[in-house]
Amino acid sequence: MKKGISIIHKESIVKEFFRDVSEAISGSEQDYTEGKLGRAIILLSIPAVLEMIMESIFVISDIWFVSKLGSDAVATVGLTESVITIIYAIALGLGTATTSMVSRRIGEKNNNEASVTAFQSILLGLFISLIIGIPGAFFGADLLRIMGASGKIVSDYSGYTRIMLAGNGVIMMLFIINAIFRSAGDAAVAMKVLWLGNIINIILDPCFIFGLGPFPKLGVTGAAVATTCGRGAAVLVQFYLLFRGNKRIKLSFNQLMIDFKIMGKILRLSIGSIGQNIIGTTSWIALVRIISMFGSEVVAGYTIGIRIIGFTLLPSWGLSNAASTLVGQNLGAKKPERAEKSVWVTGWVNMILLGFIGAILVLFPEFFIRIFIKDENVIVSGVLCLRIVSLGYISYGLGMVLANSFNGAGDTSTPLKINIVAYYLVEIPLAWLLSIYAGMREEGVFISIVVAETLLTIIAWLVFRRGKWKLKEV
Repeated sequence: MKKGISIIHKESIVKEFFRDVSEAISGSEQDYTEGKLGRAIILLSIPAVLEMIMESIFVISDIWFVSKLGSDAVATVGLTESVITIIYAIALGLGTATTSMVSRRIGEKNNNEASVTAFQSILLGLFISLIIGIPGAFFGADLLRIMGASGKIVSDYSGYTRIMLAGNGVIMMLFIINAIFRSAGDAAVAMKVLWLGNIINIILDPCFIFGLGPFPKLGVTGAAVATTCGRGAAVLVQFYLLFRGNKRIKLSFNQLMIDFKIMGKILRLSIGSIGQNIIGTTSWIALVRIISMFGSEVVAGYTIGIRIIGFTLLPSWGLSNAASTLVGQNLGAKKPERAEKSVWVTGWVNMILLGFIGAILVLFPEFFIRIFIKDENVIVSGVLCLRIVSLGYISYGLGMVLANSFNGAGDTSTPLKINIVAYYLVEIPLAWLLSIYAGMREEGVFISIVVAETLLTIIAWLVFRRGKWKLKEV
């Protein structure tokens, strides 16, 4: 009898899980300051994971099609993306500040103030994208030259870089507006707009790159055109939903005004988060610069390897985004214990998930590299990158959740300081010492990544346990 009851109970749990997964994908409005914490994590994390996967597919699809044009074309995408990551850093920083403030207002049940805050974030993003886009359109080739690109890449493929930089506004808006939806608990909306953008990008990529049908043959530049069009379409849908939708965050004409006080608060919070991301991305640029000393084939292998790593880490980023929203909303609702518990639960789930993914990449790296390219020299570097960097996946899982939880609480300065230590004081010097001084070439760079990320996680864990983040006001 007891066995029968146990089986029925397990079946009920399974049905409930799949019901929650279905609801997470279809979308629903929930109060994440009440109810089961596990259910809240599922409803927030699944669409957040799928959203991050969709964002990465933009780059993965570009590389897949561009790889048919040779290693120089792939290296162009890699070098450009190393610069574009600064834009990602700024967009993520503004998105993090937005998440912290909007989720806190939602937790306080102040939806109108949340909407006003959202609009100020959008204005900031548009202004900053103009500052970046105008010079980027004119000096794309010079940036490639500074990054150590060959003369052929600078002369033949710089159109890709110019278009990606000029169109950075669509990247900025995607990150900021999706942060608005996520922090309000509408994570499924953020996921769906990126589905649309990716479908358009995947359709247009071969059309513009290879000149299919009536489309012009633009080569590498075509990948930039397709990506910008896909992202642009997604942004148009975002704005439509903000003004005409029926979500928690809804903009109306009486909210379309500049509020310098709120904008200043967003900017102050975002500086710490932007600093985190810029430190991380500029350290990556430094690593690319070191690797470029070993030739285009090594850069291409590293580019493909890092893109695969970035793609497989997306579930971790999605889960950490869910933790950030839960922290912000529960602190707003004056429930710090529930906020802390959400971090530890999400952290354990993340470590288990990434441990499994990392094991696959360590054991079968060549299979994944060969999906993108057949050049044996490129494959050797790509395999080495995957095999070494994947060793730190379990550590990455906890570190991402802890860092984003600080940010969700509005404490952006703590992870900034940790990043300075891990990336500037450890990763870059260690990469140079191992690759150049010790003669380990690209292998030394890959080892330095694992060491720095593991150190970051250890420091974040020690600081998080002190609990000062619970007292932060935003």
